Amino acid sequence: MHKLAVGVFLACATASAAMAGEGMWTPDNLPLAQLKSKYGFTPTAAWTAHAQRAALRLAGGCSGSFVSPNGLVLTNHHCVNSCVQQLSDADKDFIKSGFLAKEEKDEIKCPEIELNRLDAITDVTARVKGATAGKSGEAFGKADRAIKSEIEKECVAGNSASKRCDVVDLYHGGIYALYEYHRYQDVRLVFAPEFEMAFFGGDPDNFNFPRYDLDMGMLRAWEDGKPARVADFFPFSTDGAAEGEMVVTIGNPGGTDRQLTVAELESARDHDLIPRLLLLAEQRGMIEQFRSESPEHWRIGQHDLFSVENAFKALRGRLLALQDPAVFALKRAQEAELRTFVDADPARKAKYGGAWDAIANAMDAYRTVEARYKYIEARRGFFSEYYGHARTLVRGTVERGKPNAERLREFTDSRLPSVTQRLFSSAPVYPDYEQVTLGWSLRKLREALGTDDAFVRQVLGTDAPEALARRLVAGTRLGDPAVRRALWDGGAEAVAKSDDPFIVLARAVDPAARAIRSRYEDEVEAIVDQNSQLVAAARFEKYGTSTYPDATFTQRFSFGEVRGWDEKGTFVPPFTDIAGTFAHATGAYPFALPATWLAAKERLDLRTRMNLATTNDIIGGNSGSPLVNARGEIVGLVFDGNIHSLGGNYWYDERLNRTVAVHSSAILEALRKVYGADRLVRELESARR
Repeated sequence: MHKLAVGVFLACATASAAMAGEGMWTPDNLPLAQLKSKYGFTPTAAWTAHAQRAALRLAGGCSGSFVSPNGLVLTNHHCVNSCVQQLSDADKDFIKSGFLAKEEKDEIKCPEIELNRLDAITDVTARVKGATAGKSGEAFGKADRAIKSEIEKECVAGNSASKRCDVVDLYHGGIYALYEYHRYQDVRLVFAPEFEMAFFGGDPDNFNFPRYDLDMGMLRAWEDGKPARVADFFPFSTDGAAEGEMVVTIGNPGGTDRQLTVAELESARDHDLIPRLLLLAEQRGMIEQFRSESPEHWRIGQHDLFSVENAFKALRGRLLALQDPAVFALKRAQEAELRTFVDADPARKAKYGGAWDAIANAMDAYRTVEARYKYIEARRGFFSEYYGHARTLVRGTVERGKPNAERLREFTDSRLPSVTQRLFSSAPVYPDYEQVTLGWSLRKLREALGTDDAFVRQVLGTDAPEALARRLVAGTRLGDPAVRRALWDGGAEAVAKSDDPFIVLARAVDPAARAIRSRYEDEVEAIVDQNSQLVAAARFEKYGTSTYPDATFTQRFSFGEVRGWDEKGTFVPPFTDIAGTFAHATGAYPFALPATWLAAKERLDLRTRMNLATTNDIIGGNSGSPLVNARGEIVGLVFDGNIHSLGGNYWYDERLNRTVAVHSSAILEALRKVYGADRLVRELESARR
């Protein structure tokens, strides 16, 4: 983060409106006047509706898009990586070799991927706020959860297999919107390149540019035993976008904190991010040690290591942003501007003035429950697939017996299909890895809460963490999806009678986990949510909806252009090419090209553009987003940001923040000349007609 850049930005920034390319806009509130002024582009209602339905959300945390009428989906390799690993084994390692379905019959179902197509957005603000009016604390939280569950159940209307409905808090409770999705759970793997090519450059190149990655994967949505027919999809551009051309991302940014109060940002900086980074560093070491023990362990730990390294780099960037005095000066100035507006009118002050102090007090309350909440309820102390399945069974079978509005939110009718998809997944669970990860996390539980803590003594008894992990893993049968399904179908009674050691552990832990969750929801979450509504209402009074809401892992449009940037006096061009990919290769991981690329070098047009940089405003969750031109054609596939984008959780600077994407020409060139994916190329080309 450049202090000078932040300082210059601070001089002209206010909280009143997004600047230039900044903004993650909901599809029902695009900045039409700004777009016309800056780019000479005014998306019509039909253009926006088509883009909304052609874009997709991967429920596990990514984005994607339909690229043919036959349900073909384009996303990132790192978004399908878990599926590729789950379909692999010691004899056929698709992570290493890549995967290509030569024929439709060769497409393999991913055990845990769900696709969501956004069909409608409905404002339900009045209904939600009416249900919580006059309530506070525990009563507010209970009413808030109940009304949201009620609205979602009405929307699903007994059709949860193909319909998903989520009530979403926008502007931190200023607006509540019902997002209605078409749900696809029969999702099949079509193509994935080798990991070496998808993550070429590895962690050293991650969040950097120039880049030379083919971070792409292809899926297909199936319905009723055949490929889904879709009316809305993005055709491919063969030439891509030119430097300076306007481009649009339509994706699902996971979350930003640009509208948080200063007290919340201070809490993240001083109490949350550093412990998380230390834990991730230890976890990385644990996984690397496991991977070093054998080729099979190397394969098993690949996905988790990628996730941990990616999270570490992203969170470190956030910490550096919050530790920059100029960034905090910007945030303080924005908050002061709004509070001055509130204080200037006695009626506004009476209505909104106490909200900031209430949120600050909730942050203090969070300190008293934080460790127990994170290690018991949020499972930092129980890093285990077996334990995750056990807790789903223990909780889910009880929650299903309650009225929908009274259940824990993750077990409501609208969300149960996602729960059961994971619970009944055929993905393998690896006992050796489980033993290591659980033993490590139990040791971290003991460190966090203390050796003499009653809960720690209840869990460990007289066992060392590693010994308990060995005993639990040796005795469980929860690796078998048929056993999990039988327990789920048998209901709370069957789970209560089970002597599986992980079920026994989950039953013992659940009362303490529920208790600390209730404290967190009532003493922290409800207070923050209620008072964030007041801050949002004050912001609306001053600025209206000229600003965009913080990201919420719901669909957003970002408008930018293909452009490089000045890096300490050196211009960074916005394009790389395939020739640069070969020049960047050293033959040693992570800069080793796979054999398919080395063999194809003479066939490739080395002038073909490989990756590109744009000014689009993105964050984690945008991975796999389509990058389209004004005609709605795919010109790129978003997979990363540059190093400056890591502070994008808190602010955006168009001069430095960049989105990084795979160029559409590189995708077509690789499919044709490296992988011989003629069937897919024909499908993409026919979609252009």
